[in-house]
Amino acid sequence: MKVAAVQFIATGRVSDNIELACARIREAAGNSAQLIVLPEASSQAFETGRLDEQAEGLDGKFATALHDVASELGVVVVAGMFRPADQVERDGKTLNRVYNSSLITGRDVHKFYDKVHTYDAFNFRESDTVKPGEKQVLFDVAGVTVGVANCFDIRFPAFFQQMAKDGAELIVVPTSWHDGPGKTDQWRLLNTARAIDTTCYILGADQAKPGGEAEAGNDSGPTGVGHSVLVDPHGVRTAEAGYDEEILYGEVDPEEVRKARKALPILDQV
Repeated sequence: MKVAAVQFIATGRVSDNIELACARIREAAGNSAQLIVLPEASSQAFETGRLDEQAEGLDGKFATALHDVASELGVVVVAGMFRPADQVERDGKTLNRVYNSSLITGRDVHKFYDKVHTYDAFNFRESDTVKPGEKQVLFDVAGVTVGVANCFDIRFPAFFQQMAKDGAELIVVPTSWHDGPGKTDQWRLLNTARAIDTTCYILGADQAKPGGEAEAGNDSGPTGVGHSVLVDPHGVRTAEAGYDEEILYGEVDPEEVRKARKALPILDQV
């Protein structure tokens, strides 16, 4: 199965991001990709305003537009977006939390995965404004069973191994990876480690780096470092993007998963 990771920079406007996303989806489908993965926060980039003000559900304009184009083209699309969750009190304020969701959509599928592990780290609390999800999600594309994770989830090996034990052969990871010293190396390492942990393919789709390679390593907020990547079940990076906007393509072969699991049956011991 041919897969694609769309590496682009989202804006703060849902309508603009719909136009960007649909154009890239059409391009990837035109190059024979059957599964097309866009980054986390594709509907609205982080640090571009309150997420709850543009959050929407399956019947909203972002999800509907991507469903329509995916259905028309006969592909499955995964893309990060936000949807309404609940209200909480924090420091005397009432906050409208959202789910940090990955839309999964196409002719025969239209549902969400909600990020389970919120980014409560490095003196930041995503859970103040984002409600954690509670369950994993798997789906099928062209005979391949696909699991879904989201950005910070990638730091939790057991989460990935459970998806693999439940049948995942490929796990996709929409991401908006906060840049800073060593962060690109961490991103590469974590994708590779999760492939080895699970004997799955891992497809990480990150937002491109604002300013490109000239700004590499600079702390520019959670907007992406690029380097979308496809890692095979043996831990080999078979395709990797650079810092700028592009579409990364690769092939996923379930037979390679079977070979890896026969040679290294670690899932039988976890």
